Amino acid sequence: MRLKNRLFWIAALIACVIDQITKYWILQTFALKQTLPLLPDIFHFTYVKNYGAAYNLFSEKGEWLRWLSLFISLLLIGIAYFGPALAVWEQWGYGLILGGAMGNGIDRFRLGYVVDFLDFRLINFAVFNMADSFITIGIICLFIAYWRNTPSSQRKTR
Repeated sequence: MRLKNRLFWIAALIACVIDQITKYWILQTFALKQTLPLLPDIFHFTYVKNYGAAYNLFSEKGEWLRWLSLFISLLLIGIAYFGPALAVWEQWGYGLILGGAMGNGIDRFRLGYVVDFLDFRLINFAVFNMADSFITIGIICLFIAYWRNTPSSQRKTR
């Protein structure tokens, strides 16, 4: 039996595992708010707790975010398992989004917050993690899939 949307499952597994390994390393190595400058004033590893969403939005009552992560994860699993065969870019996109949602969801259920540590200081960006990176890359993959399937990108035959 062949697994439908194989790249989706592979991408989700790889993203979730990498996310959880890097967060485990941070939790074992860093104290809260400890920073390690890799490129001083440009890029640091800085351990922070994020109780909310991006930029700590909804941190006051962010409890519902764990359920949102679970819902999104179940929805994406349902699409890949019960839905049609997805194009390659869609499989990568949805798989990376699932891996990121699961990674952050695991943190929310297990710890009550998300472990963030990627700190780009050059552009004064919010501290984030690998799950956030995979979600962003997944969205880019979905944009590529969309652009590849638009009528103007397909050959017109008469």
